[in-house]
Amino acid sequence: MFLRKSGVMAKTAAATVALLGLMALPALAAPIDWGKGFQEAASPVMEQIEDFHRLLLWIIVAVCLLVLGLLIWIVVKYRAAANPVPSKVHHNTLLEVAWTLIPVIILVFIAVPSFRLLYFQHAIPDPDLEIRAIGKQWFWTYEYKGAEAFTFDALMLADDDAKKQNKPRLLATDNAVVVPVNKVIKMEITGADVIHSWALPEMGVKMDAVPGRLNHTWFKANRTGTYYGQCSELCGSRHAFMPIEVHVVTDAEYAAWLAEAKSKFARLDT
Repeated sequence: MFLRKSGVMAKTAAATVALLGLMALPALAAPIDWGKGFQEAASPVMEQIEDFHRLLLWIIVAVCLLVLGLLIWIVVKYRAAANPVPSKVHHNTLLEVAWTLIPVIILVFIAVPSFRLLYFQHAIPDPDLEIRAIGKQWFWTYEYKGAEAFTFDALMLADDDAKKQNKPRLLATDNAVVVPVNKVIKMEITGADVIHSWALPEMGVKMDAVPGRLNHTWFKANRTGTYYGQCSELCGSRHAFMPIEVHVVTDAEYAAWLAEAKSKFARLDT
C-alpha cells in the first residue's frame, strides 16, 4: 500500500513540476488546442476585424432568437387544438413588406462597418519598412527593400531541430522575418510557381501570392513577440509545410539584427 501511494505521489509531483514548467514558458502567438475564437489581436487591422466579428455575432444571435420566438408563437397560436378550422388567408401585405424591408435594413447596417474595415485594410499608410514575400514550392523567400537590400529563404524546421530550439512543430522556420514594433510594414506578396497565400492571423493579414502579380498588404504590430502563420492556399503536396515566422522586436533589437542580416544574407543585385 505504501509503495502504491508513493508511486501515486511521485507521479503527482512529476505532473506538477511539468505543469509549472509549461506555465513558465512564454506564451506563443500561435494556434492553441481546442481554440474557439480568433487568436489575440496584435495589430489595428485585427482589432477592427474582431470588433466587426462581434457585431455580426450579436446580429446573428438576435436574428436566431427572433426566428425562434416566431416559430414558438406560431406553433402555440396556430396549433390544431386552438384552430380546428384552418384559416383561408393567403396573403398579408404588411407582413410581406416587413420581411422584405427588415433584411434590407440589417444588410445596410452591416455594410457600413464592413466597407469601413475593407478601406482600412487596403489603404496602406506610408510604410516604415517594405518586404517582398515570394511563395515557392514549398518555402518563402523574403526580400528586404531599401538602400541596402538583402534576401533570404525561410524553410520549415525539421521536427528534431524545432524540439531542440523549443519552437512549435510545423510552424517554426530556419530564418524568421524580423520587423520593428509600432512600425508600418508594407508587404508585397507574389508567387514564383503556383498560387500561395501569406497569412498571419494575429496581424489580420491574408494575401494571395499570385505568379506574375504583386499584391500589397500591411500590418503594424502593437507589441513584441513571435508570431506564426502558414500558407493558406492549396499549393501542392507539401502545402502544409511552408510556415511563416515573424519576430516583432524593439527598434534597438531590430537595428542590431539588421546589421547582422546585411552580412549574413546575400545582397540583392540592384
